[in-house]
Order: sequence, then C-alpha cells, then structure tokens
Amino acid sequence: MRTLLILIQKEFLQIRRNSFLPRLIVAFPILIMLIMPWITTMDVRHVGVAVIDNDRSSVSRRIISHIGATEWFTLRDGAPDYATALRQLEQGEVDVIVEIPHHFERDMILATPQPINISANSVNATKGSLGMQYVLQTIARTLRELQTERGITTSVAELAVVQNRYNPTLNYRHYMIPALMIMLLILICCFLPTLNIVGEKETGTIEQINVTPLSKLTFTLGKLIPYWIIGLFVLTVAILVARLVYGLWPAGSFGTIYLAAMLFIFTMSGFSVVLANISDTMQQAVFVMFFFVMIFVLMSGLMTPIESMPRWSQTVTMFLPPRYFIEVMRAVYLKGTTMAELWHNFAALCAFAMLFNLLAAATYKKQA
Repeated sequence: MRTLLILIQKEFLQIRRNSFLPRLIVAFPILIMLIMPWITTMDVRHVGVAVIDNDRSSVSRRIISHIGATEWFTLRDGAPDYATALRQLEQGEVDVIVEIPHHFERDMILATPQPINISANSVNATKGSLGMQYVLQTIARTLRELQTERGITTSVAELAVVQNRYNPTLNYRHYMIPALMIMLLILICCFLPTLNIVGEKETGTIEQINVTPLSKLTFTLGKLIPYWIIGLFVLTVAILVARLVYGLWPAGSFGTIYLAAMLFIFTMSGFSVVLANISDTMQQAVFVMFFFVMIFVLMSGLMTPIESMPRWSQTVTMFLPPRYFIEVMRAVYLKGTTMAELWHNFAALCAFAMLFNLLAAATYKKQA
C-alpha cells in the first residue's frame, strides 16, 4: 500500500510540475461547457412512432397508414393505451406517441372533435421537435385530404395537440450538455494517461521502474488512480458550469451519475494504458488514440442518435463503452431514470472496466 501511495504522489507531482497540464485540467472543461453547447446542432431520421387508435375508424386507419408509409418514421406495434405507450417512450423504444381520441371521425364531421394528442420525447430536443413536426405534418396532410373529400370545415389546428416530454422548451443544449461531459472524460482520461506513459518511455524514466520488484497491478493502479480523481473533478466542474450558466440540474440521483462516471473512467483509463503499453513513441500513441476517440465520438450516440445509423453500425456501437455511459447520463440528467432501470448499462460498463484494466496489467511488460 505504501508503494502505491508513493506512486500516486509521484504522478501528482509530475502533473503539478508541468506548466500546462494543471491549466488544461481546470480551463478545458470550463471552456468546452461554455462554448460547445451554443454551436452544436444535428438532424435525425427513423423516428419511432407508437399510435394509440381509440377511434378504430377509416380516418384513424388512414392516418396510421400515412405515418407508416414515410421513410422518416418507424411505426411500432400499436399500444393498447397511453400508459403503455408512455412507458415505451420513457424506455426509449419510441420517440413520438400519437393518440387518436374516441369518436374522432364522427366528431370531426360534426365540427366538435377532440384533438389528436401528440407526445414527443424531447430529451433529444432536435429528434423530439423534428419527429413531432414530421408526425404533425403527416397528420395534417391526411386531414386536409379528408377535408377536401368530405367538405369538412374544421381547421387542422383544432385537430392535434402537441406535448414535448422531458425537455418541454426543446432546448438542444440540454441534450448536448451531458454528451459534452462525456467527451471531457474521454479526452482527459484517455489522452493524459497515454501521453504520460509514452512520454516516460521516450525519456527513459520508466526503465527505473522496470528494474524494481514492483508488480504489474501496483504499477497500473499507480498510473490510473490520479486520473480517476482528475476525471471526477472534471465531471464536477462540468456539472457546476451547466447549473450556473444553463440552469441545467440532474433530474435523477447524483449517486447514479457518479457511479456510472467512475465505471466509465475506470474503463477509459484502462483502455488508455493498453494503448500506451503497445505504443513506442508519442506520435504513434496520439494517432492510435485519435482514431479510437473519433470512433467513440461519431458512433456512440454523442452527436447523432444511434437509431439513425445503419443496422451494421448499430451493432458495432454495442462494443463501444461510451454508448452505455451516454444512455445513463441523458436518462438520469433529463428524465430522472433510476439505477435499477439502467442496470444493463451498468453491467456493460462493469464488464468493460474489468476487461480493459486486466488488459492494461497484462500488456505492461517489465524489461529488467
């Protein structure tokens, strides 16, 4: 234990003596959280739609047919009631709920209709707002056709009501801020340990450790623990900035967020040590790390919804650790989802953390 504490102290001394790293650790998350939420914007496809057909008339069947005919939507199996559809919305199985009221066709003809209720999952403000607008436009086009055919005078605006769930203001920054926190952890907890170890390889200082009886596990922990602490510090700074600047505070438990963050930090720091162990130069390590970071950013749902990707790429994302942490952060931050409901994400993060840290210890080769 004393040896491990000395190694951790050594790492912190190295960081403190570096004129750039302490400023980077403090300033980088603050600047990212202040600038990036204002400049990111995205588009979406394949919006999942659940239709609750309480009317079961020719009009309702026509609306459902038009929704299912467009490439922008994936029509899910009809939910028996709104409560069931809402659970599907909360679990991410659908993005938009369309509820057609009882006697809609009859009341539309009598000019006294109850409006169609459209509820959109607005955790992803872009996907929620665009999906809702696509559905609304499809329904409006269908109703205009019926008005022309049957001479109905009721305005389309009276026939549909929209609700935005979880992000009622449709603020896209609320969707991106949890993702930016994850990007910070990827950059801090991946790049810094890798560059630290490879830098010691190039300068030759790591040879002093190689000739000692220090175990692989102790060496790995001594390299990783400081960056675990730094990662949690960066996450805390990002949460405070999100609160002070954007007024965004987690709807769920901080314990769930920090537990998931610790598992993710363990995973990414272990992954970084694996890459450092198989890299001989700083240039090689940077290029390899950049390759994987780009895959994490582009394919894990950080920027674009996984549901909008091709099927083969959706399968690939199952092997990317950030995917599971992204789902946890957005669900807890915006929807207040509990740990019990996200158990499969935590199980995946635990498996990745164990795998990469064991690989980190196994790939470290001492050369006496």
